[in-house]
Parts: sequence; structure tokens; C-alpha cells
Amino acid sequence: MGCFASKSADSKSSRLSRWRATGIVALRDGKLKSFPDEVLELDKSVRTLDLTHNKLVDIPEEISKLINMQRLILANNVLERLPMNLGKLKSLKFIILDGNKLTTLPDEVGQLVKLERLSISSNLLASLPETIGSLRNLLLLNVSNNKLKSLPESVGSCFSLEELQANENSIEELPTSVCSLIHLKSLCLDHNNLKQIPPSLLKECKVLQNISLHGNPISMDQFQQMEGFEEFEERRKKKFDKQIDSNVMISSKGLDEGVDL
Repeated sequence: MGCFASKSADSKSSRLSRWRATGIVALRDGKLKSFPDEVLELDKSVRTLDLTHNKLVDIPEEISKLINMQRLILANNVLERLPMNLGKLKSLKFIILDGNKLTTLPDEVGQLVKLERLSISSNLLASLPETIGSLRNLLLLNVSNNKLKSLPESVGSCFSLEELQANENSIEELPTSVCSLIHLKSLCLDHNNLKQIPPSLLKECKVLQNISLHGNPISMDQFQQMEGFEEFEERRKKKFDKQIDSNVMISSKGLDEGVDL
């Protein structure tokens, strides 16, 4: 027993030393049901925490000790909530929470002002907090495959946003504030309930190259009549560096048959 305990202690010591030296804690596919307490012992040393493909139900409040963490990857667990003090992780730039059971995001997510990528696809979110507009450095927001009926008006304050993915929701209209996203390059809204998009979107979002609207009750005629459509088409064609036959890529019946605008 003593020998076994010694080996176990050595193993833990070795593991902690390695994590402390690299700043990377990777415990993927470990069938973990609870957050590993030993990670909390590393406090300021952790730069990346990857707990993908486990069975975690929640994350302890003590995760706020990892104040230098930049990447938090918790995809494919069974998380139902996030700690309320998540906002204390001021160094976070990258969060992946895809494939969990989250129904809400805490308002404190708006305190993560260095965040550049936030992916929360395949959860149970019915809404996003208005505080998301405080994420002025956010480049990618992925909220696909949730239960969203709308996006908050504050999303237009995410001034750096380049890619917004909100496929497979129940979104009925976009806030007019999306027209303020002057760096937006890609907008993916497949399989929602959109009947129209803000009329000045193509005019105001001058670097927009890709809009995907498969499976929405919006007609191609509506889209083509929007101010700025021709300029958008030119950008799209330049992106693919070839002439695109609109009869093939765009169905006259709507934006749900092979279009990837």
C-alpha cells in the first residue's frame, strides 16, 4: 500500500510539474465527472485548460484562481451552468463550450474584455445576456444550434466581430445594430425563421463577404433589392476569385437551395 501511495504521489507531482512548466493542462476524454481539484493548485501557472469530452456537470467557483488562463476548452461535457465569477478570468481570449447543456450565460461574461473567440454551439440557450456587447475584442461568436429567438441589440457593440454564426436557431429578426459591425466578414444564419434582414446591412457592413441564409422564409428578390447588394456581390466574387454563376448558386425560389452568400 505504501509503495502504491508513493507511486501515486510521484505521478501527481510529476503531472503538476509538467503542467506548471508548460502552462497547458489537457485532460481530454478522461470520463471525468468532477472538476480536477489538482488543477486549482496551479493557480497563476495555467494558460490553457482543455477538458473536452468528459462528463462534467459544473465548474467550481474556485476556477477564478486561474487568473492567467487564456484558453478555456470545455466542449462535449454535460455542463448545465457556468460559475458566476467567470468574469474574474480577465486574461481569457478563447472559450469553447460547444456540446453542453447550458441554458443561460452569466452576465459576468461581459467582463471578459480580452475575449476574441466565444463558441457555445449545441447547447440549450434561449437568450444571450445584453452584457455580451462589452466584448469589444471579440472576433468570432458561434451560437449555432441553440434555442435562440433573437440576438441582443448589444451585439452591435462587439465592434471587432468578423464572424457571427447563429445557424439552427429560431431567430425571427436581427437587431438593427448588426449594421454597426463594420468588420463583419461572415454572417451565417441557416435554418432560422428570418423573413428579412436589416435593410442597410449590405450598405453599412462594407467588408461583408459571406451571408448564408439556407432554410429561412426570405426571398432572393428581397435580398437583391437591398441597397449595397451589387457591392456585396463583387466582394463575394473576389473572395472566391472566380465568376460565380448566380443561376447555379442562387435559386430564384429563395435562399435555401444551395446558396452560400
